[in-house]
Amino acid sequence: MTGHDISLLIVAVCGILLLVFLIVSKLRFHPMLALLVVSIGVGFASGLDAETIVTSIEDGAGHTLGGVGLQVAIGAMIGKLLGDSGATDQIASVILKRSTKRTLPWLIGAAAFIIGIPMFFEVGLIMILPLVFSVAAQVEKQGNLKGSAFIYIGVPAIAALATMHGMVPPHPGPLVAIEGFKSNLGVTMIYGLICAIPSAILAGPVYGKFIAPRMTVRPDQLLLEQYTAASVGSEKTSVSNDASKFLAATVEHRPVSTVTAFVVILLPMVIMLSRTLAETVFKNSVMFNKITEFIGEPVIALLIGLIVGIILLGYGRGVDTKRLRDSFGASLKPIASILLIIAGGGAFAKVLVNSHVGDAIIHLSSGMKLSAIAIGWLIAALLSVTTGSATVGIVGATGLLAPLVGSDPSINKELLVVAIGAGSLFFNYANHAGFWLVKESFGMSMGETFKTITVIQSIIGLVGLVMALLLNLLPHF
Repeated sequence: MTGHDISLLIVAVCGILLLVFLIVSKLRFHPMLALLVVSIGVGFASGLDAETIVTSIEDGAGHTLGGVGLQVAIGAMIGKLLGDSGATDQIASVILKRSTKRTLPWLIGAAAFIIGIPMFFEVGLIMILPLVFSVAAQVEKQGNLKGSAFIYIGVPAIAALATMHGMVPPHPGPLVAIEGFKSNLGVTMIYGLICAIPSAILAGPVYGKFIAPRMTVRPDQLLLEQYTAASVGSEKTSVSNDASKFLAATVEHRPVSTVTAFVVILLPMVIMLSRTLAETVFKNSVMFNKITEFIGEPVIALLIGLIVGIILLGYGRGVDTKRLRDSFGASLKPIASILLIIAGGGAFAKVLVNSHVGDAIIHLSSGMKLSAIAIGWLIAALLSVTTGSATVGIVGATGLLAPLVGSDPSINKELLVVAIGAGSLFFNYANHAGFWLVKESFGMSMGETFKTITVIQSIIGLVGLVMALLLNLLPHF
């Protein structure tokens, strides 16, 4: 490493510290604004002229938002359509139909895992809370479970939703990293699922069985009654019947069939995976590869899924166009902040590239023989913990490591995406919005919330890293 490399690394570290300060101090800058301020500061400190800094910010924000923004928006629309139609409730009801008390946590986790494919963590948790509360209330009434039934049932759902949100596309974080590293989406999805399953199991049913007997958590009675209706006061309903009764969608239109619900949720993922399958299995079929290459693009696959969803869950059930339009409009409001952070992260990443900070990281990692996967996980974890934003953690790590990935073909870009996503989930604490959503929903104290969501996501982050490192030892796709 040269003296110039060292000075650039110092600039990068100071930039990250400034980013953390602007977000978590009394100034409380919005992450997007903080990213723009830091981008300008890093640009000047690394020797870039004003024109280059402005161009870098505009190009970086525009390119990143252009590549990811539409995907996030369409994904939010699909999630809203699934929720409003009762499709997610239908899937959860079917999964739990023949469950027993022993298998309930596993099946709750499976339901959340599937529901978490198209939905953000917060949205997915809100969607599945009626299921969790109504089933947990019945388990509690049976009186043969030590500790909190709500933790026993809720932990697997929280773990599955968090795992999918951080490690598996088409969620925003993984999509940002995929765009930044030019990774193969289908392969990333496969690796993400391979890493997500053991992470969700260990942080969900396994940890839930351990921690539930040691806690006495019970949600606020009014909230419980709102979500479970008559189930809390009824002694005649079994757990399986309860799940069927309270998860069936209460809608004015024709109920959603189970097959239809699964088709709409899984179709975009299947289309995206078809591109990877065609590239590996049908290499000689030029026409088939051209078709799958087009429809396998994330924005096209999601658009196809949305159109099919509109037909099957909207028009096919007699939902009028105004209600659909209003629903889609409402779905875009919660993601506005996410899109702005993504744009700011793109600007920061471009400034880092043009200032050659990435080259200094390349020299550092090559000299110290550091694993790119471990570095990416650590950067994402540190940024996420200190700023309270998993998205900031991912975009920051992606921007810092993009030059290294571009210069070293031996790096498994897809596993690096998964590792960064896992790192962004590590140690979710009081500066994360999800922490407070879980705390208030389950009526927990700060200490109880730490024992649940913080420990859950720390387990997910560590298991995700270990899985990525182990898979990196095997032949790559």
